[in-house]
Amino acid sequence: MPVISGAAAAAWDWTPATLASLTRFLADRGLCDGPVTARRIGDGHSNLTFRVCDGTRQVVVRRPPPPPLPPGAHDVLREARLIGALGDTAVPVAALLATAQAGEVIDVPCYVMSYAEGPVVTTATPPPLATPRARRQAGESLIDTLADLHAVDWRAAGLSDLGRPDGFNERHLRRVGSIISGPDAILPRRFAAVASWLAAHVPAESGGAIVHGDYRIGNVVLAPDAPGRVAAVLDWELATIGDPLLDVGYFLASVPEPGAPMTPTQELGTAMLEDGYPARQELADRYAQRSGRDLAALGWYTVLALWKLAVLYEYSRRRAARGIGDQYYASPALVRSFLEAAHRAAGLPPPHTSPEPPGGSETRQEQG
Repeated sequence: MPVISGAAAAAWDWTPATLASLTRFLADRGLCDGPVTARRIGDGHSNLTFRVCDGTRQVVVRRPPPPPLPPGAHDVLREARLIGALGDTAVPVAALLATAQAGEVIDVPCYVMSYAEGPVVTTATPPPLATPRARRQAGESLIDTLADLHAVDWRAAGLSDLGRPDGFNERHLRRVGSIISGPDAILPRRFAAVASWLAAHVPAESGGAIVHGDYRIGNVVLAPDAPGRVAAVLDWELATIGDPLLDVGYFLASVPEPGAPMTPTQELGTAMLEDGYPARQELADRYAQRSGRDLAALGWYTVLALWKLAVLYEYSRRRAARGIGDQYYASPALVRSFLEAAHRAAGLPPPHTSPEPPGGSETRQEQG
């Protein structure tokens, strides 16, 4: 869940003039013929994604939301660079077809990628994948794809400048906290207990790898037919070079468990409660076997993932309270859900529940 921009994001759409500009851009590159139509796909709260069609061929265009944007967020060309670099690896991604600087097509940068056919699964698995066998295959493919991503030689892929794996954990923890801390660097009281626990238990990095940053079932396209498998990984906005176990902790924290309280992220993946999907421990065991990584410190990464989501939702709640953010984040209950889950995962008493007032710094979200 990246930090989002204003409520105008949901309202932005193509005009006749911008569609004409897009038509020319795509035609010049042999990607479409004639006038195109554009329809928004997905209901995310970050970069905007559109399915573009000329009646015969179709592509996907991705652009940042309208301003105001937090500094450093929504860098779609960085995202495009990652997709392009992964095109020749075992990681399934859409093909990068074209990029455009601000002013070439619209007033912001954008990029074009191939359209990946298949469902994005959130609350229910559609047929013909809605069988226990296909669901298990899909779940196994999810964790296998994550292991494949972490096995990519990021230096050979030309991504050495995207992040610094040495000292990543401590630095990432500090930067996440800075998103909502005041000028005195003091965190709101509700967030302090988990922050202290995390700081006291920072593990050494498990290695350096490409980290997706928001890997969960709702951010992949599954192939439309059995066997269940990942056809394309989406939403690379938060990707960086860092500790791969951050992805593992985040992904497993997004998997709901029967009878347990659910966070907003888990509510976007309730399909994984259906018969067939592997449970968290099965997924962790499969990742360990496939990657060869030691998961002894996995609990720390899970707590960090939950606490980070609480921080990001709190940041977005403050923006919504000031009328410049997506109202999806306006409810304090979303933040409280993540904080409570982080406390449970860390073995801490329940958090303080008194809400913080609107406000706080507009510190940029950094990737580590």
